[in-house]
Order: sequence, then C-alpha cells, then structure tokens
Amino acid sequence: MREAQEPDDFAGYTEIDDGHGRFEDVGYRGVEFADEADEEVAPRRSGARRAVLVAAGGVFAALLAVGGYGLYNIVDAVQGGNTSSSDGGGAQGPDSAAKGPQEPPTADQAAAVAKDFLAAWGRGDVTAASALTDKPETARAALAVFRENVPTRSLALTPTGPVPAGTASGPAVGFRVKAEFENTTGAWEYDSALSVVRSQDGKAVVHWAPTVLHPHLATGGAIAVKQLPDPVSKPVDRNGKPLDGFPSLTAVLAKIGPADGATVVNGRAVVLSGTGREPEQLFVLTPPSAPQVKLTLDAGLQQVAEEAVKQQAAGGKPASLVAVQPSTGNILAMAYSPSGHNRAVSGGQPPGSTMKVITSAALLEAGVSPDTVVPCKETTFSPRPWHNDEPGNFPSYTLADDFSHSCNTGFIDKGLEKLQPGTLTKVARDQFGLGLEWHIGIDSRDATVPVPANNDDAASEYIGQGRIQVNSLAMASVAATVQSGTFRQPVLREDAKRATAPGKLPADVARDLRSMMSKTATQGTARAPMSGLSGQIGAKTGTVEAGGSQATNSWFIAYRGDLAVAAEVEGGGHGNSAAGVAAAQVLKAGG
Repeated sequence: MREAQEPDDFAGYTEIDDGHGRFEDVGYRGVEFADEADEEVAPRRSGARRAVLVAAGGVFAALLAVGGYGLYNIVDAVQGGNTSSSDGGGAQGPDSAAKGPQEPPTADQAAAVAKDFLAAWGRGDVTAASALTDKPETARAALAVFRENVPTRSLALTPTGPVPAGTASGPAVGFRVKAEFENTTGAWEYDSALSVVRSQDGKAVVHWAPTVLHPHLATGGAIAVKQLPDPVSKPVDRNGKPLDGFPSLTAVLAKIGPADGATVVNGRAVVLSGTGREPEQLFVLTPPSAPQVKLTLDAGLQQVAEEAVKQQAAGGKPASLVAVQPSTGNILAMAYSPSGHNRAVSGGQPPGSTMKVITSAALLEAGVSPDTVVPCKETTFSPRPWHNDEPGNFPSYTLADDFSHSCNTGFIDKGLEKLQPGTLTKVARDQFGLGLEWHIGIDSRDATVPVPANNDDAASEYIGQGRIQVNSLAMASVAATVQSGTFRQPVLREDAKRATAPGKLPADVARDLRSMMSKTATQGTARAPMSGLSGQIGAKTGTVEAGGSQATNSWFIAYRGDLAVAAEVEGGGHGNSAAGVAAAQVLKAGG
C-alpha cells in the first residue's frame, strides 16, 4: 500500500519503489538521511535512503555532465544557502554561505576592513583591495581605471572614523584622500566614506559603490586628468578693471589674443565629466597661463560712451563714438549701436563738414590765414550748384568765420582757387594719417580720401562729401591731431604696431586750427552741446546730405584737454544735435 505523503515545500518530486510495493517521494524535503537511533522508522528509511542515493546519484551525474553548474547550486540548496559568485554577491564559494540572518558588522570590524581596503588601494594593489568588497569584479575594474586615469605620484588614504552615513546593513567609515602628482605643487585632498556589510560567508567587506572613489560620482560620470582648453586671458582696461558687460566690446574682446611671442601654457586638471553637465574641475594640476592683455580703454569712460550712443540710437538709428587720448593715441572708449557690425572702427561714410578741419589745414599751408576774407555766398558753382545750411550772403566772412559757421560755399571757392587736385589727399595722409594702413589691435577700416577727378569731385571733398570714407575712429584721430599738434595713430592695445605719418602738421597751422575750433565751440555751430565745458576746448560740426527725403547724418568732433571724441548718428540731423550731444557727454565725463 502507499504511504501518506507530507506536504512538499517545493514543486515536483519523484516516487521510487523500495521493492516492497511502497513508494518514497524524493523532492528537496525528501533529501534526508535515516537516524539510526530511530528504530521504529529505520527499516523503512533504510530502503528509502538507498533509493534516494541511487536517484540522487543519477541526478548528480547528469549535472556534472553540463559543467558542474547544477551541482554547485543543488549542493548549495541542500546546505540552505545561496553561494552565487555573481558580481553582486562577492567572491564567495560553496563553503562560505551564511547560515540564516546576519548581524551587521560591528564598528571594530568595519574599522578593520576599511583600514585594510584603504591600505591596499593606496599602495596600488587593486586586486587585494577589490577582494575586500562585496563586488570584487566591479571594484577591481573601477579601481584600475581610476589608477590609470588619475596617475598619482603618491596616494594616501587615511581612515577618519565612523560617520553617520551607514545603513541597516552596516556601519560607515569616513576617510581622507590625499593625492600628489608629478611636477605639481600642493595635493588634491578630499573626504569620502565607505559602508561595510556582511558578505554571504559572514565576513565584513566594503560595500562597493562609485562614491567610494569620490563623493561626486553619486550622479555618475568619470574622473580623469585632462588637458584644459586653451587659456584665454580676459582683457582688462588700462587700470586693470574688467571690461565684461559692455555691449560694444563683446565681439571685440573675443578677438584679443596674447602678444606675438607670448608664452601660453595649457593647463591640466582632475576633471569630472560625462554627467550631462559641464565638466567639473576637481583639482588643477597645472593652471593655464596666458599673459593678460591690458587694453587702452577706460572702463569708466566706456560706460559713458555706451550710454551716450544708446540714447542717440533710440528708434533704430545707427550710431558710433570713439574717444582718443591725443598725447598717446590710445583709444579710451569705443561704442556703437546696433550690435553686430562695429561701425565705430570698421564703418565707412563721408564725414560732412568735420572734414573742413583738414581742408583748413591745406588752405593755411597754401597761405590763407584765419583772418583772410573768404566770402560766404548763398550759392556757388563748381559748375555744380552748392548751398549752405545758413541762408544768405556774408561777403565779409573770414576763413575763421566760414569755419565756425560751417559755410560750404566759402570753402569750395577758396579750395578751388588755392588747392591743386590731390592736395587734400596728401595733407590728409601726410599730416593726419588718413589713408595709411592702421593696426589698432583689432580689424578696422582705413580712411580713404581719393584724388578728385574734376572740380565737382574736389568741391564735394572740401566739405566732406563725395567719395571720402571715414569712421568715428578716423575723425577722433583728426581732433586729437589738432589738439596735440602731432598725429599718433590710435591703438586699442599698446603693443600694436603703429603707422607713422610721413609729414608733420606745422606748428603754426596746428595753432590756427585750435583757434578756429575753439571759436566754433564757444561762438559757432558747436556752442550748444559744448556749453558748460571748461578748459582747452575745440569742436567742429558736420551735417551730411543723405539724399532724397532722408534725414541728414549728424557728425561731431571735439576735444577737451587730453581727450578727443568723434561721434556720428545716421539720420540724426544737424551735427550739433544727436552726435554733438553724445560727444559732449563723454567730454564732460572725461574732464
């Protein structure tokens, strides 16, 4: 007859006849051996044992045939443990399985294993260190990569005691990392922590996690020594002040590099990267080095220039302004609007009556004096007809009067009478530097004053129209040359190679020009914007016909002491309005 069976905890079992018509179930619970002291059940179990051993032997043989993997697991199951040697279970074997629930490691055990782990890591024995973790393969790979990517001269890892970062599985131990590198001063130091847990065989081991290497690896990524990007030294103003934040300088500063021959050092740093964020510099081994470039600009004056241009450019009118120091040629401020094309130094357009400064210099050298009578007719011809902004005939006007009232006809008549074709071009080039190749430290456009093809061309150039092309930079230099009596090519950086004018403005001509510009600032067309300014002042307005029904372009050049300014506002109207207001703001701030 068949014996009653006990409920089986596992699915599946095998029934074996013991030769007496009785069957024994051989499941996992059925693998049990006879207790020889139990006489009542011994005879039955003796037969069962033989049957079980026969059956089990067949199973073992089959499992051994497939490499022993099944044997390993069935023995483990019989022993009541889990001896998986996968990476998540540590380097455990069949003999090291834990029996039942485990208590977390004690503080002393955690301290001991942490000390051994850190010592092995510090001396570079990644095999020994990883063997002390619950994930030896992962730890071995991570420690090896860290050692390769962060090549230290020495690595000291010092336990600092228990930290409140442990879990129910085990306590945590803090430690201090001190890494030193070849050819560097100082050391990379940081604090981290590790947790200690029980392995499956009951030993205290380090719970491996990327944060063991560095706490910032909690969010992923990798740590390695990398070369830093090419160093870029942000230029500063002449006083060492930063120039960030000025709209007109954003594109300019990006183009400023170290002087030719300057030593540039690419730095190296320990960098955390690959986290989806910007790379993080954890420790700089070699700081990047690029000589700092000190520009000629003045941050305070630049701020005033930016605001002045912004005000006059309201409504979308293009505008620009440049301030130059006459005694040095240094550019102190440079502003333009709208952003994009730097019209302050790269633009090109006729300067209107501000060109009469150079025409006057040519006439003075040709024998005309400020007191020479040069009638201001209402209309003159070249044979093209020419008019003035100021209506009427003024037959008693002198050259100085024509200059201060900006009389077009007087300059056209006297220019056609006294000057040869090409004279204006020569004076502009030889004494004012217009037409030379300038190198200011960034890209700029050189002025052009063409030789006229006929009297109409000559007449238009004498009053700053026609084919003449200049910008605020060029005309600020004209004002600076009058103030100092010497052309000094403007520069944005003092190591720029300056052009030298072939000639020199005669001292008496410079003196007469200053006198006429002073009269214009105090009694002539520039008196409104220049009012209230004291000291050595001089100015000249310019109004350029834009053609058709478009508003005229406003030009203004002036100086006050050792500061010269030129401003232009396209569509700004008369020279003493938009451009004059902007220039005067800068002159007032720089006084």
